[in-house]
Amino acid sequence: MKRSEIFFGAILVPVDLLMIMLASLTAYWIRFGQYASSLRPVTFKLPWQTYLWYSLLVAAVWLIIFALAKLYVIAATRSWREEFRRLFFACTTGLLVVILIDFARHELFSSRFIVLAVWLLSIIYIGFGRWLIRHLQQQLLRRGIGVHRIVIIGQDKASQVLTQYFKNNYKLGYVVVKVFIDFSPTIKQELQQLIQQDKVDEILAGSPHLAKTELQELYAFSYEHHLPLKYVADLFAAQAPKIEISFLAGIPVVEVKKTKLDGWGRVAKRLSDLIGAIILIIIFSPIMLLEALAIKLDSAGPVFFAYQRIGQNGKTFRYFKFRSMKHNTHHLRYDDEFVLQQQNLRNGTPVIKFKNDPRITRVGKIIRRFSLDELAELFLVLIGQMSLVGPRPHEVEEVARYDQWQKRVLNIKPGMTGLAQVSGRSDLAFNQEVNLDIYYMEHWSWLQDLVILVKTPLAVLRKRRAE
Repeated sequence: MKRSEIFFGAILVPVDLLMIMLASLTAYWIRFGQYASSLRPVTFKLPWQTYLWYSLLVAAVWLIIFALAKLYVIAATRSWREEFRRLFFACTTGLLVVILIDFARHELFSSRFIVLAVWLLSIIYIGFGRWLIRHLQQQLLRRGIGVHRIVIIGQDKASQVLTQYFKNNYKLGYVVVKVFIDFSPTIKQELQQLIQQDKVDEILAGSPHLAKTELQELYAFSYEHHLPLKYVADLFAAQAPKIEISFLAGIPVVEVKKTKLDGWGRVAKRLSDLIGAIILIIIFSPIMLLEALAIKLDSAGPVFFAYQRIGQNGKTFRYFKFRSMKHNTHHLRYDDEFVLQQQNLRNGTPVIKFKNDPRITRVGKIIRRFSLDELAELFLVLIGQMSLVGPRPHEVEEVARYDQWQKRVLNIKPGMTGLAQVSGRSDLAFNQEVNLDIYYMEHWSWLQDLVILVKTPLAVLRKRRAE
């Protein structure tokens, strides 16, 4: 999902709130204005401060109703007519709720004009605000900003209809990069080149004539390269935990959802990461300062150790943590002679974990024992490269040895802690760790994140084989 879609989806909430408040203020101004008062004198008292608090309460209730009416679905492809119908229904439901709430308290119901005026003006104001946002988004799409660059596999009637439909309806935000006949090995290589050149955002399987094996390979390929996969309904029976069906040009199209951490899930997790990182940095700042001082006094070299790791969607980022090894010894973990002299606790897997690693400094043994070297990752969470909860950060050399299915964990941001870490940490078999991370990715929830964070201190204190 494009960042622009998330931005325009998220901004609807404050815009709707602003428009409801403007509608409330306009209704109050009209009723208590000189013209309305001259036509019909005001026979009741409604202090400005009291009315403002009522308006905020009404706005909060209406936003909840809007959410239940699916007015905040990100990247929805419904028409403006459908959105206005939902808006009218939601505002009318909100009006009924206000009447029910005020049934026992007559401060607002004393003026039926204000209640009805707020309802009508809200529909007008909110409709205008949403039209303005949609218009701005469409102008950006017209200029190619925020569009989904899509590759279509298959050249039958459905594929032709969808290709023309995307071309004629730029407002949908799709640009067809290329149409392939099938998913043969040659075309697979060409598609990989397009991906490496960052020219593809999504894949659409649009032909019912693709062989089942091709479709299953395409399904695995989309996971490996972290691309959303859509397919014309009933093309194949791949086992996908989450699917979403939409209609394009009258054709039912299914999208395989790899994780709940998309759309509002992504917004919610990023918000919790940001708040959590700031709080934890403040709490642990004294420990991090002492840690930095101890590292500097114990051995020569910088306080932090930095290098490249693989993050979300297989993209590299500059990872850093407090240095726990002797300076310039990290490369030895991939030196054949050095590896042969050590006991690799993860032998036979892509991961390397040495028992009694001779590169570790005296201070390094302590901070590694209690995972204090990883506190620096809080700053990576703050800037958005990592999350508080997620799969372990992946080293470039390790990912190069991953099996195709193991690369599925790269669909989300790596985390400081995760389901695998609190379920056994490095004592788990690597495949068990990957399966736990995939389960977390597909069943994410705020509650699950909270449980993992609460369990993390106990997992840190638990003794491991790799110590």
